[in-house]
Amino acid sequence: VPITWEEALDTLADKMMELRKNNEPEKLMYMRGRYSPTSTDLLYGTLPKIFGTPNYYSHSAICAEAEKMGPGYTQGFFGYRDYDLAKTKCLVVWGCDPLSSNRQVPNAIAKFSDILDRGTVIAVDPRMSASVAKANEWLPIKPGEDGALAAGIAHVLLTEGLWSKELVGSFKDGKNLFKTGATVDETAFAEKQTHGIVKFWNIEFKDRTP
Repeated sequence: VPITWEEALDTLADKMMELRKNNEPEKLMYMRGRYSPTSTDLLYGTLPKIFGTPNYYSHSAICAEAEKMGPGYTQGFFGYRDYDLAKTKCLVVWGCDPLSSNRQVPNAIAKFSDILDRGTVIAVDPRMSASVAKANEWLPIKPGEDGALAAGIAHVLLTEGLWSKELVGSFKDGKNLFKTGATVDETAFAEKQTHGIVKFWNIEFKDRTP
């Protein structure tokens, strides 16, 4: 049933006041889209704080800031990147769909068919996305098990000696000491561009067989 703006605002205000009276302000959640002076400074920046809810976020949570967090936590570069799709021969699409949700969707669409012509596309995703539909290989993992798959892959790369020695480094005596279930002496490994790989092996990867 169509209602006026005034009726909509009254309904919204009544619902919000009901939460405040019940001492449940956290049950209000505010989500916003792209930036504007009204949504950023007033609704997003002020309203939730005054109302008393911590549950407010913007599209940046799945856009700009998420894009920056990847290289920020893995490479120390907290900023935007681009990918050399024009020369890519093996594209692993993991937990995302670059054909529908990335900062350069038209670019990904334009380059995707060329990658398929000259190489391989592997998609890791529990859902049938646009990228999955076109991929050469689909790993339909269960939701929430990305970490298990990543740990299993890391375990195999290390135990079978398949890591990049030029980037990561290697054992000082030349022998691979990464054995399933075995703890490794951190001083036995000379790292290059990584940090704490043996420590993480001992804590996590040594038992994470596929």
